Amino acid sequence: MQTSGFPSPQAGLPFVTIAMPCLNEEPYIEACIRSVFAQDYPADRVEIVVADGMSMDATREILQRLAAEDRRLRVIDNPARIQSAGVNEILAVARGEILVRMDVHCEYSSNYVSQCVRVLERTGADNVGGAQRARAKTLFQRALCAALDSPLGVGGARYRSAESEGFVDTVFLGAFRRRVFETAGLYDPRAITNEDAELNQRIIESGGKIFLSKDIVVHYYPRESFRSLAKQYFKYGQGRARTLLKRGRFLSVRPAIPFLVTVGGAVLLATSPFQPLTPFAFAAYALATGAEAVRVGRSLGPLGVPLVWAMFPVLHVSHGIGFGVGLVKYKLSPDWEAAPARLDPLASPRGLSPEPSTP
Repeated sequence: MQTSGFPSPQAGLPFVTIAMPCLNEEPYIEACIRSVFAQDYPADRVEIVVADGMSMDATREILQRLAAEDRRLRVIDNPARIQSAGVNEILAVARGEILVRMDVHCEYSSNYVSQCVRVLERTGADNVGGAQRARAKTLFQRALCAALDSPLGVGGARYRSAESEGFVDTVFLGAFRRRVFETAGLYDPRAITNEDAELNQRIIESGGKIFLSKDIVVHYYPRESFRSLAKQYFKYGQGRARTLLKRGRFLSVRPAIPFLVTVGGAVLLATSPFQPLTPFAFAAYALATGAEAVRVGRSLGPLGVPLVWAMFPVLHVSHGIGFGVGLVKYKLSPDWEAAPARLDPLASPRGLSPEPSTP
């Protein structure tokens, strides 16, 4: 029998809602749910709510079978089929004082939930999470992990570093006090990407705090081809442009850097007949990314360095073009409400203290 190291449930442990949106996850959903069943947080202090986006494969049948095995699991509909809308559907029925956000395509340490609760209690933060640790099965994924570990790949984002800890502007997934959704509001139900960063920005703007802990361990598997990577980062760029237009600012300049680099490169190319700088600028970019590819990719074998080197422009240009497209698209047709919807308080809240406990 697993033990979480927590006192008995009678000592007042907070009730936790694990929230997981999904859509057409037949190959992955059972393994993921069983890993959630195995979490070491006391079983009678947890509910697991999955919002299914009207899956067309066997996902729903698998979930119903698993729900029959463990009554903690509930399955609800997410007719909008978007992850952010799915989490909002879960929040509407959640009984927990804490919401732990989970994704199907991740692997969680067995103490993931209990560590989230501990860190919330220790820090007094409103949202806590771990680093976005990448795990690889193929050479392409190993190269991509190396690129994403580099400051040139992700702009030095702290939530990408497994060794970082402290108050930050965003974290991967997240574990939230319920009151966050009562004050800062729910997820943006129309946000296809960047919904987590947009919510975290609202939390900070309303006076809340977000904490990154190296004790909260979760891994994800990155994309497996240049095409899927480019599509992913194009969508990320669009989502970040939408957030900028919606909120009016970023908490840091980092999300806009790929766009600025891409625009700068395009301007240099367009004006190359009139100025001599273009070849020098592109050579400097190639040298900088090449040197970084050698630094982070040399342990991957002879194909590692060229793979990593090729990934940097894919990450930068895909994100940059997506950001530009998003600026135009959402400037012309903004699709968000003026104010976010908010969650009603629980009838009998028994949440964690808002202040950090004494070490």
